[in-house]
Amino acid sequence: MRRLYLVRHGETGWNAEGRLQGSTDVPLNDTGRAQARTLAAAFARLGIAHVFTSDLMRSQETGAIIAEQLGLAAPAVDCDLRERRFGIFEGLTRDEIHARYPDEWRAWTGRTHMPEGGEPVESSVGRMRAALERVWAQATGPALVISHGGIMRLWLSDLAGHLLPNIANGATFVVERDGTAFHARPL
Repeated sequence: MRRLYLVRHGETGWNAEGRLQGSTDVPLNDTGRAQARTLAAAFARLGIAHVFTSDLMRSQETGAIIAEQLGLAAPAVDCDLRERRFGIFEGLTRDEIHARYPDEWRAWTGRTHMPEGGEPVESSVGRMRAALERVWAQATGPALVISHGGIMRLWLSDLAGHLLPNIANGATFVVERDGTAFHARPL
Protein backbone atom coordinates (compact mmCIF):
# COMPACT_ATOMS: atom_id res chain seq x y z
CA MET A 1 0.00 0.00 0.00
CA ARG A 2 1.34 3.41 -0.93
CA ARG A 3 1.52 5.92 1.88
CA LEU A 4 2.99 9.29 2.69
CA TYR A 5 4.61 10.24 5.96
CA LEU A 6 3.85 13.91 6.62
CA VAL A 7 6.44 15.38 9.00
CA ARG A 8 6.93 18.78 10.59
CA HIS A 9 10.50 20.04 10.18
CA GLY A 10 13.00 20.02 13.06
CA GLU A 11 13.30 22.82 15.60
CA THR A 12 14.64 26.28 14.77
CA GLY A 13 15.85 29.03 17.07
CA TRP A 14 12.56 30.83 16.52
CA ASN A 15 10.61 27.69 17.51
CA ALA A 16 12.63 27.54 20.73
CA GLU A 17 11.84 31.21 21.41
CA GLY A 18 8.13 30.83 20.57
CA ARG A 19 8.30 33.12 17.52
CA LEU A 20 5.87 32.71 14.64
CA GLN A 21 7.92 31.90 11.55
CA GLY A 22 5.40 31.70 8.76
CA SER A 23 7.11 32.20 5.41
CA THR A 24 10.21 33.76 7.00
CA ASP A 25 13.17 31.55 6.07
CA VAL A 26 14.73 30.39 9.36
CA PRO A 27 17.34 27.58 9.56
CA LEU A 28 17.31 24.59 11.90
CA ASN A 29 19.18 24.85 15.18
CA ASP A 30 21.31 22.02 16.60
CA THR A 31 18.27 20.48 18.29
CA GLY A 32 16.44 20.46 14.94
CA ARG A 33 19.36 18.76 13.22
CA ALA A 34 19.42 16.11 15.95
CA GLN A 35 15.66 15.64 15.52
CA ALA A 36 16.20 15.09 11.78
CA ARG A 37 18.82 12.41 12.48
CA THR A 38 16.45 10.71 14.95
CA LEU A 39 13.67 10.80 12.36
CA ALA A 40 15.99 9.24 9.77
CA ALA A 41 16.74 6.35 12.12
CA ALA A 42 13.01 5.81 12.69
CA PHE A 43 12.24 5.92 8.96
CA ALA A 44 15.06 3.52 8.05
CA ARG A 45 12.74 0.55 8.67
CA LEU A 46 9.84 1.93 6.60
CA GLY A 47 11.28 1.60 3.10
CA ILE A 48 11.07 5.30 2.23
CA ALA A 49 11.62 5.75 -1.51
CA HIS A 50 11.30 9.54 -1.89
CA VAL A 51 11.65 12.72 0.16
CA PHE A 52 9.76 15.94 -0.64
CA THR A 53 10.18 19.26 1.16
CA SER A 54 8.95 22.82 1.06
CA ASP A 55 11.26 25.49 -0.32
CA LEU A 56 12.02 26.94 3.14
CA MET A 57 15.45 26.07 4.51
CA ARG A 58 14.20 24.49 7.76
CA SER A 59 12.19 21.97 5.75
CA GLN A 60 14.89 21.44 3.13
CA GLU A 61 17.58 20.89 5.76
CA THR A 62 15.42 18.39 7.66
CA GLY A 63 14.73 16.52 4.41
CA ALA A 64 18.37 16.62 3.28
CA ILE A 65 19.61 15.13 6.56
CA ILE A 66 17.03 12.35 6.41
CA ALA A 67 17.58 11.61 2.69
CA GLU A 68 21.35 11.45 3.16
CA GLN A 69 21.10 9.08 6.11
CA LEU A 70 18.67 6.86 4.18
CA GLY A 71 20.90 6.87 1.09
CA LEU A 72 18.23 8.55 -1.03
CA ALA A 73 18.44 11.22 -3.71
CA ALA A 74 18.25 14.84 -2.64
CA PRO A 75 14.69 15.85 -1.73
CA ALA A 76 12.35 17.18 -4.37
CA VAL A 77 11.13 20.69 -3.52
CA ASP A 78 7.50 21.74 -3.79
CA CYS A 79 6.83 25.39 -2.93
CA ASP A 80 3.21 24.63 -2.04
CA LEU A 81 4.40 22.69 1.03
CA ARG A 82 5.70 25.94 2.57
CA GLU A 83 4.27 27.39 5.76
CA ARG A 84 1.36 29.79 5.56
CA ARG A 85 2.09 33.50 5.80
CA PHE A 86 1.43 35.07 9.20
CA GLY A 87 1.92 38.62 7.91
CA ILE A 88 2.65 41.25 10.55
CA PHE A 89 2.87 38.52 13.21
CA GLU A 90 5.97 36.86 11.72
CA GLY A 91 9.06 37.01 13.90
CA LEU A 92 7.08 37.88 17.02
CA THR A 93 6.14 35.83 20.09
CA ARG A 94 2.51 35.56 21.08
CA ASP A 95 3.12 38.00 23.96
CA GLU A 96 4.72 40.51 21.57
CA ILE A 97 1.82 40.16 19.13
CA HIS A 98 -0.70 40.65 21.91
CA ALA A 99 1.12 43.80 23.08
CA ARG A 100 1.67 45.34 19.61
CA TYR A 101 -1.45 44.22 17.79
CA PRO A 102 -4.12 43.44 20.42
CA ASP A 103 -7.13 43.91 18.11
CA GLU A 104 -5.58 41.89 15.28
CA TRP A 105 -4.53 39.16 17.74
CA ARG A 106 -8.08 38.87 19.14
CA ALA A 107 -9.53 38.70 15.63
CA TRP A 108 -7.01 36.07 14.55
CA THR A 109 -7.37 33.85 17.63
CA GLY A 110 -11.14 34.25 17.33
CA ARG A 111 -10.80 33.08 13.70
CA THR A 112 -12.68 36.14 12.41
CA HIS A 113 -9.89 37.96 10.53
CA MET A 114 -6.38 37.38 9.17
CA PRO A 115 -3.52 39.67 10.21
CA GLU A 116 -2.31 42.09 7.56
CA GLY A 117 -0.26 40.09 5.05
CA GLY A 118 -1.52 36.76 6.41
CA GLU A 119 -2.68 33.87 4.25
CA PRO A 120 -6.32 32.78 4.53
CA VAL A 121 -7.07 29.29 5.81
CA GLU A 122 -8.78 28.20 2.58
CA SER A 123 -5.76 29.20 0.51
CA SER A 124 -3.36 27.33 2.82
CA VAL A 125 -5.45 24.17 2.88
CA GLY A 126 -5.90 24.24 -0.90
CA ARG A 127 -2.17 24.69 -1.45
CA MET A 128 -1.31 21.77 0.84
CA ARG A 129 -3.94 19.56 -0.77
CA ALA A 130 -2.57 20.33 -4.25
CA ALA A 131 1.01 19.61 -3.15
CA LEU A 132 0.04 16.28 -1.60
CA GLU A 133 -1.89 15.35 -4.75
CA ARG A 134 1.28 15.96 -6.79
CA VAL A 135 3.45 14.01 -4.33
CA TRP A 136 0.95 11.12 -4.41
CA ALA A 137 1.06 11.09 -8.21
CA GLN A 138 4.89 11.18 -8.34
CA ALA A 139 5.81 8.78 -5.55
CA THR A 140 6.26 5.17 -6.58
CA GLY A 141 6.68 3.97 -3.00
CA PRO A 142 6.47 5.27 0.55
CA ALA A 143 7.34 8.97 0.56
CA LEU A 144 8.40 11.36 3.27
CA VAL A 145 6.93 14.86 3.03
CA ILE A 146 8.57 17.55 5.18
CA SER A 147 6.37 20.58 5.77
CA HIS A 148 5.38 23.03 8.51
CA GLY A 149 3.25 22.99 11.64
CA GLY A 150 0.72 25.69 10.75
CA ILE A 151 -0.19 24.46 7.29
CA MET A 152 -0.13 20.82 8.40
CA ARG A 153 -2.47 21.64 11.28
CA LEU A 154 -4.92 23.38 8.96
CA TRP A 155 -4.91 20.57 6.39
CA LEU A 156 -5.21 17.83 9.03
CA SER A 157 -7.97 19.80 10.78
CA ASP A 158 -9.82 20.07 7.49
CA LEU A 159 -9.64 16.28 7.13
CA ALA A 160 -10.75 15.73 10.74
CA GLY A 161 -13.57 18.28 10.62
CA HIS A 162 -12.37 20.10 13.75
CA LEU A 163 -9.37 22.17 14.84
CA LEU A 164 -6.46 20.03 16.00
CA PRO A 165 -3.87 21.12 18.58
CA ASN A 166 -0.52 22.61 17.54
CA ILE A 167 1.90 20.17 15.92
CA ALA A 168 5.32 19.62 17.50
CA ASN A 169 8.60 19.70 15.61
CA GLY A 170 9.28 16.26 14.15
CA ALA A 171 5.66 15.08 14.59
CA THR A 172 4.71 12.55 11.93
CA PHE A 173 1.39 11.59 10.39
CA VAL A 174 0.64 8.63 8.14
CA VAL A 175 -1.34 9.74 5.08
CA GLU A 176 -3.20 7.17 3.01
CA ARG A 177 -5.82 7.37 0.34
CA ASP A 178 -9.14 5.67 -0.20
CA GLY A 179 -10.11 6.45 -3.79
CA THR A 180 -9.81 10.22 -4.01
CA ALA A 181 -10.04 10.95 -0.26
CA PHE A 182 -6.96 11.35 1.93
CA HIS A 183 -6.95 9.97 5.47
CA ALA A 184 -4.35 10.76 8.12
CA ARG A 185 -3.38 9.53 11.56
CA PRO A 186 -0.44 10.15 13.89
CA LEU A 187 2.44 7.72 13.45
